Amino acid sequence: MRGGDDRTGSLFSYVDLEARVPASHPLRVMRALVNASLVALDGSFAALYAKRGRPSIAPERMLRAVLLQMLYSIRSERQLMERLEFDLLFRWFVGLGIDDAVWDASTFSKNRDRLLTTKIAQGFLSALLSQPAVKKLLSAEHFSVDGTMLKAFASMKSFRAKDGPKGDNDQPPADGRNGERDFRKEKRSNETHASTTDPDARLYRKGNGQESRLAYLGHALMENRNGLAVAGMVTHATGTAEREAATELSADLAEGATLCGDKGYDAEAFVEGLKDRKIVPHVAINGTVSKTGKVRKTAVPPQVAQSPGYAISLRCRKRIEEIFGWIKTTAGFTQLKVRGLDKVKAAFTFALAAYNIVRLPKLLGSTGEVCLEGGK
Repeated sequence: MRGGDDRTGSLFSYVDLEARVPASHPLRVMRALVNASLVALDGSFAALYAKRGRPSIAPERMLRAVLLQMLYSIRSERQLMERLEFDLLFRWFVGLGIDDAVWDASTFSKNRDRLLTTKIAQGFLSALLSQPAVKKLLSAEHFSVDGTMLKAFASMKSFRAKDGPKGDNDQPPADGRNGERDFRKEKRSNETHASTTDPDARLYRKGNGQESRLAYLGHALMENRNGLAVAGMVTHATGTAEREAATELSADLAEGATLCGDKGYDAEAFVEGLKDRKIVPHVAINGTVSKTGKVRKTAVPPQVAQSPGYAISLRCRKRIEEIFGWIKTTAGFTQLKVRGLDKVKAAFTFALAAYNIVRLPKLLGSTGEVCLEGGK
């Protein structure tokens, strides 16, 4: 029998959001993990708000909304508020009732900046990893490190001389428009030029033959058992930033742990620093050949390169590219949406936590290891 296309026109509707979300939906496990982590940050939240005055947006709801924006690849806060207006699943995850009003996009953005700090982001990631169920999944002995270029939220037109305008091309148009610029025969470098919209961004190129861009460098430390991100940071884009960040990220590793990296980490100073801290350098050998035909000497000790665990670590290391790939495609970090080193640090760390949250429902429900640990 064909059903009718009649509108009910009911005046009242009793909707139980909890009943609308299936019991097997992955957001249920994610929300439980997020809520447990937010409880641990209650003291940090209290320090950010005054004890008197008009109540602001609850920080717990705001962070859940930020996570949804990354999980569902929502481009802007305005689109996020529009989705919260009609999507019952989003309302349930954030904690809004069916009759609760959705925040204005500008109000949400202004209040979000208060929480967009490195301390809150790192605290959230640490609270997530310290949960007993999650802690069992982490390796304490085998890690990998890598860096990726983050395109800054700044135009190349904003990259101007530090000592002021030098010619007609540097003068802003009289009508206030974003005028054209001719960069030919103009030598620009980070020593003499800086972006007027994001001074922390640096002119950087990832490799030979690629164009230079205003960018930051994001760094992640991954444990090799299940490929979860355990730490992260953002630095200025320089040629030595990846090795310097890896040294800082691995500062708390226990003696005897292994640290794997790509060929860019095969530098004598970096490898010797790991050996001084009794960390095994499972670094890929950089066997490049010079123009004279001479093969570069690697800093990796022969006994390490010939060990069985070395090959396993190099195989597991590639999984760190999955973290960067997810952050740039799904989480919307193809180009940054915030400016300034501090805000970029916080946003990148939140993205690492979001990646872990996406992975954890399947890992917590599985019985086997995703990847063998190096050396075992």
